[in-house]
This record gives sequence, C-alpha cells and structure tokens, in this order.
Amino acid sequence: MSGFWVNGDLVAPDEAMLSVLDHGFTVGDGVFETLLVRDGAPFALTRHLGRLARSAAGLGLAPPSEVQLRTAVTAVLGSGEATALARGRLRITVTSGVGPVGSDRGEHPPTLIVTLTEAGAWGATTTLATVPWTRNERSATAGLKTTSYAENAIALAHARSRGADEAVLANTAGDLCEGTSTNVFVVLDGVVRTPSLDSGCLAGVTRALVLEWCAAAGPRIVEEQLPYDVLTRATEVFVTSSTRDVLPVARVDDRVLPTGPVTRRIMELFAARAAADADP
Repeated sequence: MSGFWVNGDLVAPDEAMLSVLDHGFTVGDGVFETLLVRDGAPFALTRHLGRLARSAAGLGLAPPSEVQLRTAVTAVLGSGEATALARGRLRITVTSGVGPVGSDRGEHPPTLIVTLTEAGAWGATTTLATVPWTRNERSATAGLKTTSYAENAIALAHARSRGADEAVLANTAGDLCEGTSTNVFVVLDGVVRTPSLDSGCLAGVTRALVLEWCAAAGPRIVEEQLPYDVLTRATEVFVTSSTRDVLPVARVDDRVLPTGPVTRRIMELFAARAAADADP
C-alpha cells in the first residue's frame, strides 16, 4: 500500500487521520473522483479534475486549486510502492471539512485526500441485475459524483445477492439511468444507444471518451431516453467506467447476452486510443 495525501501531508495509510467532525464522514458532504493508473500514469487526469470541480460547484463547495490537486496526485504517485503498481486505483476526495454535527457547514477549509491502492482486474465480461429502487433525476445531487453512496451500496449488495456484479437502475420516470459505478450502453435495432444526461446519470469520463471517439471513427451512438425494459430487448449491452474501460455484459438478470461485434469494435477502439494518449 502506498502513501496517502491528507490535507497537505504524505502519510502512511495507518497514519492517515481525519477529524470525526469532518462533514465527509458525518453527512457525506463531499465529492470524489476515481481513475485508473497504468504503470504509474493516471489516465484522463485532466478530465477527472474538471469533473471534480463541476461536482464541487454543484454542492457549493470551493475545492482546492488544480495546482494543489496535481501536487497531491504527483506526490502520491511518486511515493514508495506506487511506482511498482502495474494497475492502480487513484481516488481524489474533497469534503467541506470540519463542521457542526448536522447539515450546516462550518468555516473550516475543505479536506483533501488522495489515495492509491491496487486495482484488481475485471473479468472478460460482467453481469447486471435490475433493482427495485430508482435514481432521482431531479435530486439536488443528480449527475454529481458525491461521497453520499449509501443508495449505491444498497443496490450493489442487492445485485450481488442475486449473483450479479453490478446493479442497473431506472430513474423515477421509468427510464434506464445507470449502474452504481457504471454508465450503460445498449445495441438496439443495430444502433448503439445510451441514456442522455437528463436521465440523472453521471457524466462518466469513459462514457464521454466513447462518445467522442465513436463520433470520429464510428459506430454512431445515440444519447436518448430509453425505457428500463430496453434491457430485455437489446441485442448487446456493455458498461463503461474508469476502472472497467468498455466491458461487455454477459447477463442481465436471467437473460444471457453475447459479446457482439459492435461491442468488440468499441472495445478495440477505446483500447487503441487510450494506449496512444494517457490524458485525452
């Protein structure tokens, strides 16, 4: 395990300490980013820092400057065992800092934590389970990557209890939204489709790259409202995330799906473009 950056200091994991009054702990008042590190290099760091700033603005937080964030990331990546990790998970967390025991914020500066841990490899495919809960597309935190992840934890535990790797949620309108840590794409009538951002889904960094790179090289992808039951009719399904890249879905509930030619083409395109540029 490598060093952790906590509020300006690089410390060992067992020495990393926060106040029990930090609002990230007491009320989940914070934002975060997770990105993949390959052979010591973080992937798409600039995009992740941009989304962190947008999420913080959505919560009304003033995050550390980009210079501070890059300094912390560089320090963690240059520490100890970090240079030996072939595949790592870098997490940047910003909270509103120490505050009252309640929803009111205090006057303390924000908390900044950067951690690097080993990232396990995903399998060649993944499985999804539908769940009885919905994502609120009109929530104050819709589309923001916040530390309030209790809903995701419940949904994921439910999916795991059904033998699936990931949960996939609808929104309150009954449309397909997202997974707990993934964006979802389907192939229907020969066209790749994915929920538009007004569904309440997170604007995933990998999602954005897939959309941009496919716009230039194909296949065409349509962002639109999709009914939740599209998962029962799609001929191919795949998910994207910062640690998964593009990952085919082999099963949704009891419905078995192939890794089709469209998914394979997008996987190959993403792998090639990502290998050519670590910060696209």
